[in-house]
Amino acid sequence: MNPAALPASAAISAQDAQPHDVEAEILRLAREEPTLGQAAVAERLRQEGLQISASGVRYIWQKHGLETTVKRLQALASQSGDGLAALTDNQRRLLERGEVSAQLSAQLSAQQSRTGADGEDNERGDEEPPERRQLIINAAAKLFSEQGYDRSSIRDIAREVGLLPGSVYHYFASKEELYLAVHREGFTRVLAKVKAAAATGTDPWDRLTRACVVHIIGIVEGSPVDRITGHNLAITGNRELFAKIQPLRDAYEGVFRNLVNALPVAPGTDLSLLRLFLLGGMNWVYLWYHQGRRSPEEIAHAMVDMLRRGVQA
Repeated sequence: MNPAALPASAAISAQDAQPHDVEAEILRLAREEPTLGQAAVAERLRQEGLQISASGVRYIWQKHGLETTVKRLQALASQSGDGLAALTDNQRRLLERGEVSAQLSAQLSAQQSRTGADGEDNERGDEEPPERRQLIINAAAKLFSEQGYDRSSIRDIAREVGLLPGSVYHYFASKEELYLAVHREGFTRVLAKVKAAAATGTDPWDRLTRACVVHIIGIVEGSPVDRITGHNLAITGNRELFAKIQPLRDAYEGVFRNLVNALPVAPGTDLSLLRLFLLGGMNWVYLWYHQGRRSPEEIAHAMVDMLRRGVQA
């Protein structure tokens, strides 16, 4: 039964109420006031003489696929001939924020599924949402990457993930702390991937190429955290903030320094300049990359091959 298809009904007395009557009233409120939480719905029905617990309300919602505000708003919009126009401005904003949050959750779940590193008890089940802290980090990385640190506010980040600003401050004391957390996670993650990829190489050039493939994939196809790790460093105008993430960047560049220093190149080759030239070229791929033309693997192989043909002994 869909809430939007239910006719409006009058309040039912406690003496006459049947289980299906309580269910009908829950679905009526799902249609008329979709943003009410389960506790608020239970209290509203108790005021009308119907006894049901908050968990009972949730059971009915789940039975009809309406257990979240987003799902209730989606059902209301889909069953209306006016679509989203049937929602109030506030409801449309809630729906938009909720859908963004769901997309971020799906991205994070997919990423954790690929890496097998969810860091939580596996008995939670596939439907348990990712940690809110991680969702905030992903949303912050997305905005920092798209519009820069200075133009991204905590309010913007909270809106992106469907939270109030106070909820973000519960996890991160400041925007600066959040920015540093994004980069700590990004560098830790990509550092492990690059080292693992390079270790499978058959010779110095192959090891460098494999590391470059991982770097470019992260920039153009990875999560927001992966992308910002690659390219947002170069456009950060805050010198103090840049200094705080410099040790993370140095550790990552150290891997490429070792890979480049191991190359069999012509005498007199400036290995430091070669490394910076390669990293700079890869970090700017995000500006001109178009999916479907060349894959990240093809780009990495071409870049390293051009260097190799120009400097190898």
